[in-house]
Amino acid sequence: MDNSNNGLASNHVFSRMLRWQLAATAVVAIIALFISGTHASVSALAGGFPVIMGAFIGSKIAQRSDSKKDASSILVNLLKAEAIKILVVVVVLFITFKVYKQLVPFALIVGLAAAALFSGAAISKLDDDTSQIK
Repeated sequence: MDNSNNGLASNHVFSRMLRWQLAATAVVAIIALFISGTHASVSALAGGFPVIMGAFIGSKIAQRSDSKKDASSILVNLLKAEAIKILVVVVVLFITFKVYKQLVPFALIVGLAAAALFSGAAISKLDDDTSQIK
C-alpha cells in the first residue's frame, strides 16, 4: 500500500468516527432534554464530550505512525494514543464532577456510553472502499 495515501485514509476514518460520536452524543442530549430537562441534557453532553475529546487527541497521536513501516513503532504509537485517550477521558470527567454540581449521573453515563459505543461502530461500519483512498 502506498504510504502517501495512508494519512488521508486514516484522517477519513477518524473524522467519520468523530462525526458518529458527535451525532450519538447530540441525540442522547436531545432525548435527555425532553425526558428530564436541561441538567440531564448538559450531563449527557458532559458524558460524551470527554470521549470525543479523548478520541480526537488520541487520533492525532495515532496518525503519527502513518509514515512508519516498523510494526513495533506503530504499535507503540497506538498504545500511546489509547493511554492518552483514557487519561483525557478520566481527567475531563473528574473536572466535570468537581465543577458541575447539578450533574445527572444516569444521563452522563448514557452520554458517555453512546459516544464510546459509536466510536467502535463507526470504524466497523466503514466500507473497505471508503477507507481506502485511491
